[in-house]
Amino acid sequence: MCGQTVVLKLFALLIITLSVVFCLNGSMSLINALLMIISSFIVYGQLKSAGMYSALLRIVDLSVDRISEIFQTPVMDTDGTDIKPKNYDIKATDVTFSYDDRKIIDDVSFNIPEKTTTAIVGPSGGGKTTICNLISRFWDVNGGTIGIGGRDVRDYTLDSLLCNISMVFQNVYLFNDTIENNIKFGMPDATHEQVVQAAKKACCHQFIETLPEGYNTIIGESGATISGGEKQRISIARAILKDAPIIILDEATANVDPENEKHLQDHISELTRDKTIIMIAHRLKTVRNADQILVLSDGRIIQRGSHDKLMKEMGLYANFVNIKNKLIGWKLG
Repeated sequence: MCGQTVVLKLFALLIITLSVVFCLNGSMSLINALLMIISSFIVYGQLKSAGMYSALLRIVDLSVDRISEIFQTPVMDTDGTDIKPKNYDIKATDVTFSYDDRKIIDDVSFNIPEKTTTAIVGPSGGGKTTICNLISRFWDVNGGTIGIGGRDVRDYTLDSLLCNISMVFQNVYLFNDTIENNIKFGMPDATHEQVVQAAKKACCHQFIETLPEGYNTIIGESGATISGGEKQRISIARAILKDAPIIILDEATANVDPENEKHLQDHISELTRDKTIIMIAHRLKTVRNADQILVLSDGRIIQRGSHDKLMKEMGLYANFVNIKNKLIGWKLG
């Protein structure tokens, strides 16, 4: 568009210049020269508009192609049935999953008994969060199965599956709505008193009360008007209010300031009592008491067992713990 505009202006300037020159040397009458100057503005002005519309049409054409690509994305199978699981065991069998051509999960199998805690640890990019997303059915597995209560997650309707799961992720997404409605997202019928109680347990009631409209404050798309720690506390309040039998915690207090972290940890412990827990964590104190630890690397489980068992094996997990201990004990001289 810029190139078209420059070329057209140069041609208009050339016609004006030649008209003046021809008029001065007598080869063109004054009236004809004025007509040529006026015509240059009219003709090239119209050509400029046509060029702008042509460029706009190209942009629209590209946008339509991108929208068509979205519409051509395979639709997730939603033909499940409303299922009330008999228990909340989670079992993965020979699970594989890829983003496009990049394999993220490679032949992973594990069993998480009901009312136990499983910690997933390992290097960044190893597939820890992806496993949690597959359990919640944000994505469907490419191969193998993931089941809850003895039934494949694909047998459930999405509503009947997700009503059993509360999630607190490190990267929190909040809606362009009131704080109260964001907390009530997992339990729409909750009363205001229940919302306030959950917010107090999540250590966010105090900062909510300082906002212009309290719980009725609109927080913007993705919680743009509040800090990362505040967003994470609202997410924890949402999980506390929902009180689902399966809890997925992905570094639930990663963005929370130290003064609130201890209080949050106490309430998270209360939230997770008698629940089936899956946690992704890098802090040793949140991992060592887990019933089982899965060590994930490059999409495969390379170790599994309790903290004591894995420390005796002297593998990746023991190296991870030893490095953490050295970092904690390191001080400036």
